Amino acid sequence: MTTSPPPQSSGPQIRDRHPLALALFGLTLVSGLIDAVSYLGLGHVFTANMTGNVVVIAFALAGAPGFSVVGSLTSLAAFLLGAGLAGRLATRQTAVRSPARLRAAFLLEAVLHAAAAVVLFVRSPEGAVQYPVIALLALAMGIRNATVRSLGIPDLTTTVLTLTLTGLAADSRLAGGTAPRQRRKVLSVATMLAGAAPGAVLVLHGQIAWALVASAVLAGATALLYRE
Repeated sequence: MTTSPPPQSSGPQIRDRHPLALALFGLTLVSGLIDAVSYLGLGHVFTANMTGNVVVIAFALAGAPGFSVVGSLTSLAAFLLGAGLAGRLATRQTAVRSPARLRAAFLLEAVLHAAAAVVLFVRSPEGAVQYPVIALLALAMGIRNATVRSLGIPDLTTTVLTLTLTGLAADSRLAGGTAPRQRRKVLSVATMLAGAAPGAVLVLHGQIAWALVASAVLAGATALLYRE
């Protein structure tokens, strides 16, 4: 009896140094920053990781302290709105990987991050002011997630690492696999960590607005430098 190899992703095969791959690595770093800001600075709410929000809502409903149903629902609603808007735009484009469309989506993300930073420069991230900030960030991440999803690049979702880590272990040579795209998977994890760590430091030192300035600058630079 023979066994067939594990199925590989059917997405487009691009090298890790391809301009699109480099742009997605840059946005993965931004995701780490945003997760640090939203979870540590905005009441334990995720704006990039919606799986986390579903779990957080369950925690809050069960009475666990420190979690907000309203904050997580705000994030979910804004994220879905952003994903819907990006999906609508994608259906009107003949070229899924249109560089102009990608740059526009990434620049819009940068603008929304900057708008959230402005709010936090004007008001401290306490009470009701959290909700417009959460909405702006989740809207940006919904647009980005839908845009990146339409590309179908294997192991470069920019926000979720569960399947990347699963593939890293399950497809490894130790597990009897051929370790496809191993470097990409490791780089995805590393760039997320590289964004989350300084983001956490900034938030813990009361510089949450500056963390969002950094995310806006990085997202904007990624958009402006992306050429294909």
